[in-house]
Amino acid sequence: MTLYEASAKLNSGERKSLADYRGSVLLIVNVASKCGFTPQYQGLQALYEKYQPQGLEILAFPCDQFGHQEPGSDAEIMSFCQTNFGVTFPVFSKIDVNGPRADPLYTYLKGQKGGLLGSAIKWNFTKFLVGRTGVVLDRFPPTTTPASLAQPIEAALALA
Repeated sequence: MTLYEASAKLNSGERKSLADYRGSVLLIVNVASKCGFTPQYQGLQALYEKYQPQGLEILAFPCDQFGHQEPGSDAEIMSFCQTNFGVTFPVFSKIDVNGPRADPLYTYLKGQKGGLLGSAIKWNFTKFLVGRTGVVLDRFPPTTTPASLAQPIEAALALA
């Protein structure tokens, strides 16, 4: 499988092919509304506003596998993101990122860039940076703030 063969269900219920993002730099993040890292939504939105005109897309994938920190429905999650953080980047339907029901996109991402302690996602707000050609360039732990990703994003945007 390649990244562009994957698809995912948007929060609205519409199926979205990742091939639609071909040529864009992607920051793919598993998110949660009731996590200590939830304020990162603000930083992610700031990155999106600054770099989206240059080709950055941020794809948020809510996940409830870590401490039951994303208990809401898709509609509740979207309302929370828009009301509290003004999120305008795509938020997808809630998925699993680990285990037997892990979304194929996350199985692919973890296979491309393992983490410090193996490939499993350890917590909410793990971030994958994907280049314009669909190659996974880097993986960042939840403690990596969105603001600190400006330089890697700029470098990825500069690549043809």
